[in-house]
Amino acid sequence: MQAEYQQRRQEFMAKIGNGTAIFRSAPMAVMHNDVEYTYRQDSDFFYLTGFNEPQAVAVLAPHHPEHRFILFVQPKDREKEVWTGYVCGVDGAKEIYGADAAYPIGELEEKLPQYLEKADRIYYHFGRDRTFNDIILKNYQSLLRTYPKRGTGPVGISDTGTILSTMRLVKSEAELELMRQAAAIAAEAHNRARELTSPGRYEYEIQAEIEHIFRLRGGMGPAYPSIVASGVNACVLHYIENQRQMQDQELLLIDAGCAYGYYNSDITRTFPVGGKFTPEQKILYEIVLEAQKQAIAQVKPGNTFNAVHNTAVRVITQGLVEVGILKGEVDKLIEEEKYKPYYMHRTSHWLGLDVHDVGVYQYGEDKPQILQPGQVLTVEPGIYIVPDTKLPEDQAETHPRWVGIGIRIEDDVLVTPTGHEVLTAGVPKEVTAVER
Repeated sequence: MQAEYQQRRQEFMAKIGNGTAIFRSAPMAVMHNDVEYTYRQDSDFFYLTGFNEPQAVAVLAPHHPEHRFILFVQPKDREKEVWTGYVCGVDGAKEIYGADAAYPIGELEEKLPQYLEKADRIYYHFGRDRTFNDIILKNYQSLLRTYPKRGTGPVGISDTGTILSTMRLVKSEAELELMRQAAAIAAEAHNRARELTSPGRYEYEIQAEIEHIFRLRGGMGPAYPSIVASGVNACVLHYIENQRQMQDQELLLIDAGCAYGYYNSDITRTFPVGGKFTPEQKILYEIVLEAQKQAIAQVKPGNTFNAVHNTAVRVITQGLVEVGILKGEVDKLIEEEKYKPYYMHRTSHWLGLDVHDVGVYQYGEDKPQILQPGQVLTVEPGIYIVPDTKLPEDQAETHPRWVGIGIRIEDDVLVTPTGHEVLTAGVPKEVTAVER
């Protein structure tokens, strides 16, 4: 992968011209007292370097005569490493990660100005680390003050995300291979979860089986907190308590993805705890399934990102009218967003290094993102009949037989040159396949 990281840096540096870009590693996160969570690198930092240690800064200076890629890292410290693990150190930053120059992180403020003074612009994403933000601003202001004497130096600051988000949106073959593996592991976990689900078991038992497979197959673990939501819990979009005992005649909604090699999958399936849908569950499930199928059919080069959502909304609204949950003419219901009490979220998001990955969805109101090969997005319509939902005045109260049903079906879909590929097709979703 080092060759790929190098290629990405070269592409990025070509886009910033005579600028200098600065990237800060992610901080450690505290779990409790002096115990920290497992470290996870900032996605932009990792995308350009493959470097997975905290307390590091990467600098890209394409205009510098010798040092185009510079890393500031933790120095080797044998006593510290006994407690917290090995680090690559200054020499490793060059030998392993290909840095042209590397320094101990403690020398950042001393060394950084030499990589900024000949740049015409600083590229940096202002984040939550206010101390580091201040270091960038201090250097920028200092060089701006001396600009009249030298005639060189940065005269502006731009966000790195405007360039990197576009780059990250289209996945390389190496990235897609990692995403396929993340999808395959998650698919196995979902299939195992469906086999083990039965009345009387607890949501956390199913969660444990899912996450066991994630790690057993070499994944980093869950891509996000796993949602294992039975009964009315399925009407809570981000339910993660996973404590309830499952009952017969209920549905179980599982939204769980695996992280593999820093890339993520994101799958949702909904199926009957006892093996058979009730009539009402089956009716709503088939509406969501048809909405998803028609939305996935919209995933192809040249179509807009919004076409996927608009298609799902129309199918769901039409279905809710046909069963009497919504009253009125479909086009007007869509225009007035009367479907939103039952379908309140968007159908898709980008997927990659982040579960909700970077990338523009539209360029102003009238310029939606056009789908192109290499993009990966989720397609996840749903219907949620939430108890005590506040409905518009012209809509009748929902009949109790529908209340408490929550359904979502989600797949990860790659845009290909000729259409699409469903990366998560290994998890069944037809009624005959999910019933038992």
